[in-house]
Amino acid sequence: MPELPEVETMRRGLLPVLGRRVVDAEKLACPRKPIRILPRIDRLRARMVGETVTELGRVGKRVVVVLSSGDRLVIEPRMTGLVLLADSPDPLYLRLRVQMAGRGPEAFYYWDRRGLGGVRLFSEAEFAEEYSAAKIGPDALVMTADLYRTRLCASKRAIKVALLDQKIVAGIGNLYAAEMLWLAGIHPEKRCDRVTRKEWQRLADAGIEVLEEAVRHEGSTLGDGTYRNALNQDGGYQNLHRVYGRAGEACPRCGEGILRIVQAQRSTFYCRGCQRKSS
Repeated sequence: MPELPEVETMRRGLLPVLGRRVVDAEKLACPRKPIRILPRIDRLRARMVGETVTELGRVGKRVVVVLSSGDRLVIEPRMTGLVLLADSPDPLYLRLRVQMAGRGPEAFYYWDRRGLGGVRLFSEAEFAEEYSAAKIGPDALVMTADLYRTRLCASKRAIKVALLDQKIVAGIGNLYAAEMLWLAGIHPEKRCDRVTRKEWQRLADAGIEVLEEAVRHEGSTLGDGTYRNALNQDGGYQNLHRVYGRAGEACPRCGEGILRIVQAQRSTFYCRGCQRKSS
């Protein structure tokens, strides 16, 4: 579930470890599906211990912990992973603990209920290669109308499906794509090559508005309660969803009914009144 707002909230939640020195990195015993940790834990520990956290970044839906050596610890939470400083939702699913020296939180943790995510330590050169512009698109928070149009105007894919392609734009997932398209007044099945210049502008404006608002509210905690911030607290943006998860309810803008369809095996929610397919 974690998309850009949730992962950005995780990144910000780790700010107390900036400037702190790593004293240990430990793979924790978990009876569930093991997560991918690369390199193996003894080598990862050897490269991390003694290094200082110099920066906390994000690449799309991944948290990046930058060390004084230049190495980058990339945490990819996928559907059910969390980065935590506080108690976990359930200690059974704790996967990795990185202990820190100095004042403040004694450690940060990676938690993953289903084991779909992973952790990988890259050298600076490996990181640049893995996340080059050829492999991952610009961050959704820097996308402009011109960037959207340049990268998508020739595509015959439905606009909602195209927005989920991380090679096109990084960080947007199913939930926020639906919210962005509602705010922009664009039908989710509209082909990219039929989107007008005005619609690209509305989409770019909607993307910044929705994502920044969601970051301010620390992301969305849905009904399964999986997503939590770094202090094991709910996000708040779920209370502001306009269409996502609201099939059968009235649109807050026009009063028409919200519908649910399936696109690329994912649920899409939209308003039949203000997101007309012919528009």
